[in-house]
Amino acid sequence: MYRLARSGGSRELLHWVSGRAAGWAGLLDGDGTVLHGVTRSPDGTGVEAAALAREYARNLPGLDARSFSFDRGANTALLFPLDGPPDAAAPILAVVAPRPLPDGLAILLADVAMPLAMCWAAEAVERKRRRVDLAESRSREAVLHLLMTGQLSIAHQVAGALKPNLPDPVRVYVVECPPGRRDEVARICTELSGGRSWIVRCPVYARHLILVVPADAGTAEQRLGIRVAEAVTECVAGVSEDVPLADTATGYRQAFHALAVARGLPARHACFGSAPDPAVAAGAVGARWADELLHPLLTYLPRRSQDPGSQELAATLASWLAFSSHATQHLKIHRNTLAARLRLIGELLGLDLNRVGDQAALDLALRIRATPTVPGRARRNERAPRPPLGLDDILGVVAVQEWAAQQLRPLPGPGTSRSSADPWETLRAWLECEAQLSGTAEALGISVPGVRKRLTRLESVLGRSLLQPPSARYDLWLAFRALDLAEAGTAR
Repeated sequence: MYRLARSGGSRELLHWVSGRAAGWAGLLDGDGTVLHGVTRSPDGTGVEAAALAREYARNLPGLDARSFSFDRGANTALLFPLDGPPDAAAPILAVVAPRPLPDGLAILLADVAMPLAMCWAAEAVERKRRRVDLAESRSREAVLHLLMTGQLSIAHQVAGALKPNLPDPVRVYVVECPPGRRDEVARICTELSGGRSWIVRCPVYARHLILVVPADAGTAEQRLGIRVAEAVTECVAGVSEDVPLADTATGYRQAFHALAVARGLPARHACFGSAPDPAVAAGAVGARWADELLHPLLTYLPRRSQDPGSQELAATLASWLAFSSHATQHLKIHRNTLAARLRLIGELLGLDLNRVGDQAALDLALRIRATPTVPGRARRNERAPRPPLGLDDILGVVAVQEWAAQQLRPLPGPGTSRSSADPWETLRAWLECEAQLSGTAEALGISVPGVRKRLTRLESVLGRSLLQPPSARYDLWLAFRALDLAEAGTAR
């Protein structure tokens, strides 16, 4: 009995008792609810036996005895209330077996009551610990979500009850863990960072940890990604640049793109390559365009109070653009709810959200609005009306076209590739096919695995994630469009 208690806990003990009684054995609470139930009777009458045990368990509070035996039909029910802490109700051990009962069964049940009570108490503590861990994990996830949507004041309020305090500025890490070892890696990251890192289990990718580390950390903490990769085999880490706490979403994107590069490196660690941000390059004209594009969404008033408002719809759009269908896990909503919200957003903005071009425009607009360094945002009370701006007006800005050229600079020139897998042709076909692998394979005349291999190689060349969201497909679409506009302007 004690060996089973150590190795398998209450379930294994009940299974063993059920076999010795040739009947049903279980644990019930005071109102007759079956907590655990096992039957090994040859006639398979577990449902009837459990119902009989529930009936008698509900009648026990009015009886003043330490054990009970009831006969009904061909069966006997034996009930033993287990010992427990004074501030908690202990369960009842119930056994329903056919008569005649095996010799010594009552003594056996009296003996098993103690290890069973100890197992139940230990398992109750473990369940409480898991609930506390889950609550803390969800709270940290909520803080990260608030940071990603720019709600700093609320994030600080929620984080005030947890440790450590939110740093500013920060460096964001995305650590990809071996299967089943995320909790272990989280503990290692806590130790390596001296408890200064804000560690969150990614709600979208089951193997990812997101670390928000103080940007002013010491040399050892700055090498956190390398130390984690060295400490845990198969761990891969991507690191962002130093960003303000308000730009945590940007830091996460950078770290995720660096992770795609780190998978192909022997050190299993990579830092995001320094690159300008199109939201900053767009300047004041980009700020005005973003306000105009998103105005129907940001001023939307729902017809019913229970329907999502403008802020919730904007958060849904940002999550979907970043995580695609995984936004349901990020936002904790049903896929039908996500689809309904996206249809409403598309109707409000007059855009086709199935097109990569419209997705890229919305992603750029949201990033511009979330960038506090964008100067000269348009005033609402301007008297002189201005003509509406289009995306091409933004992509025609000189700074944006310089950004586009830098984005595509790692690629060899168009037509200069020695192999048939021209990266420019591959990327253009992929984007024209709305980033769908099957359509791209048909356009290029190769297989779907062939397209996937090409894009995987280009991830290392560009230093960006292409196949997994958050993907660089929006930036690539914008870059190609900006260069096309520049070439058209030169030709004229």
